[in-house]
Amino acid sequence: MAMTRSTFSLDEDLAEMARRLDVNISAAARDGVAAEVRRAMGRADRSAYQRYPERPDSFWDEAEAWGSE
Repeated sequence: MAMTRSTFSLDEDLAEMARRLDVNISAAARDGVAAEVRRAMGRADRSAYQRYPERPDSFWDEAEAWGSE
């Protein structure tokens, strides 16, 4: 996976505590951003579904899923 550099601000006390506890700040930031992106995608999906909910489609009335022969 290609990586890009990013700069962000971190509370001084929090950064010091992370250093003392051997927290990998880069990994923690990556994990946090990834988690927030997943949450944002979920919100976007829900919002899209609310704007365009599924509706019955008569085409599927005659269709068979894994029809029995």
